[in-house]
Amino acid sequence: MKEAIFGAGCFWGVEYKFSQLAGVVETKVGYAAGETENPNYKEVCTDTTGHAEVVWLKYDESQISYEELLFAFFNMHDATQLNRQGPDVGSQYRSIIIATDEDQKEAALNKINEINDQKVDDQKVVTVVNNNCKFFEAEEYHQKYLEKKGISSCKI
Repeated sequence: MKEAIFGAGCFWGVEYKFSQLAGVVETKVGYAAGETENPNYKEVCTDTTGHAEVVWLKYDESQISYEELLFAFFNMHDATQLNRQGPDVGSQYRSIIIATDEDQKEAALNKINEINDQKVDDQKVVTVVNNNCKFFEAEEYHQKYLEKKGISSCKI
């Protein structure tokens, strides 16, 4: 099993969409890439911790590749929006990939370059790629939030 971490706006919908992919065996929502140790949701929402809302996932590489996860990631949000996704505004909603190893970092940077090379407008991908940042699991009530609330899909 391999691990990956992605942030694409509000983590509820991102978690749900990743959890629906064949080969993704576990997901958790949380916070990463900030300065505050053990942040909570209220703190992260102040946009002062430096953390982004992210989804940690475990996947079976024999069923889904990291490149396929990157494809899904870039198709589930607008990676050209800086520090926001739709109505959610703040750096905690930034587009971010936390690479857990050098292969993931290289694959993520290559995918960003590929997308930017194909763009015909000036809106380039603003996704940040960080190395192996510490992941802080969010409060239990955020885990599988959409499933708990009976919502099977949402627009990110």
